[in-house]
Amino acid sequence: MNQQTTTNTSLWMLIFSSWLIAAFATLSSLFFSEVMELTPCILCWYQRIFMFPLAIILLVGMFPLDKRVVHYALPFALLGLIFTLYHCLLFYGFIPENLQPCSQGVPCNDDSMVLFDILPIPLLSLAAFLSITILLFLAKPRTPQ
Repeated sequence: MNQQTTTNTSLWMLIFSSWLIAAFATLSSLFFSEVMELTPCILCWYQRIFMFPLAIILLVGMFPLDKRVVHYALPFALLGLIFTLYHCLLFYGFIPENLQPCSQGVPCNDDSMVLFDILPIPLLSLAAFLSITILLFLAKPRTPQ
């Protein structure tokens, strides 16, 4: 294999890994709301706004491989990461109540946001967005300018 083929293969694997995480997070989010009937809070909706397109953008960018897909997906991942980080800080009580956007409906730091009594959903979202962001940054230097 030549250098270009190896580079394309590793780039494709990074994008594929990002897509797997985004697809799993999207399906998990839909499972929580539609099957388990957990109503998403406002911040969860914002996170969905950034995660759902990632699953589509990354999939389209893999077939055929479009090296520019990193440039299209990275803003979604970074914005989603910011909202998720804010949600985690709010969930763990680092943000005062007067700065909480979830004043009506489902609270952003409700006990229903914890799976199996140990796993907070905002933390799962943080892991997904952080992983996707890291993988996309690893793929970025390999893409042409």
